[in-house]
Amino acid sequence: MMPFLYFPEDKTEYIPAFIALAIFMTLAVIAMYFMMKKSRKDEADFKKKYNQQLESANSTTDKPNS
Repeated sequence: MMPFLYFPEDKTEYIPAFIALAIFMTLAVIAMYFMMKKSRKDEADFKKKYNQQLESANSTTDKPNS
């Protein structure tokens, strides 16, 4: 019967797993960086468009207080 958890006696068997983990973690960090960069750019574009629309709406509906 095979044991449920396998812990190798030779600890060098952990090296490929560590390398794979390091590669995937690095790729995840890089992907997260690009997603955050894109999100910041999209937010800036949205704010720019929203502010332009808000200013144009205010200029057409502004009435002097009397």
